[in-house]
Amino acid sequence: MLFYVMESITELRKVGGSVIATIPKQLVDLENLAPGQKVRIEVKKIKKSFFGAAKGIGSLTKEDKRWMEGKDD
Repeated sequence: MLFYVMESITELRKVGGSVIATIPKQLVDLENLAPGQKVRIEVKKIKKSFFGAAKGIGSLTKEDKRWMEGKDD
C-alpha cells in the first residue's frame, strides 16, 4: 500500500456531540475525494505564534541593554 502526505491546516468545530475537521475544497478536488471515502488523518496541535504581538514596541535602547545587564545606575 502506498501512502503520501498532503497537508492542510483546518479549524475544528463542534456539531452535536462531535468535533468536525473540514477538508478544504482545493484538497478535495486535487485528491478526487468523495463522501464515504476512507482517508488517514494525522493530528498535530498547532502552537500559537506570537510573531508580531509587540508591534510598535521599538528596538532596545542603550539604556534598556544596560538595565538588562544590571548596570542601571
